[in-house]
Amino acid sequence: MSAKRSIDQTLAALADPHRRRAVELLGEQPRRAGELAEALGLPAPAMSRHLRELKQSGLVEETHPEFDARVRIYTLKEGAMADLKKWLADTERMWADQLASFKAHVEKKRK
Repeated sequence: MSAKRSIDQTLAALADPHRRRAVELLGEQPRRAGELAEALGLPAPAMSRHLRELKQSGLVEETHPEFDARVRIYTLKEGAMADLKKWLADTERMWADQLASFKAHVEKKRK
């Protein structure tokens, strides 16, 4: 998958406040879908839709404990936000350079 597509999918998935909160909770520790639904105050079908979107975007993965294949444990996928982090750092650097150039231009005009 291209970096641009990855970034677009990540931003689309994180556009929803419930999904952002789910990502925050999963950043603390892996959780079952029911735990996430309870913490977010969502019915199970709604939580399932949010988790499906997070999985499709590549942010979250699910595993099944050996003792019960019916239980799904959700975790953040390692490195899933690497492209987004790089894009943000590059964009921040570009803006910092632009603003520094603008400041230098304005200060030069004042003299």
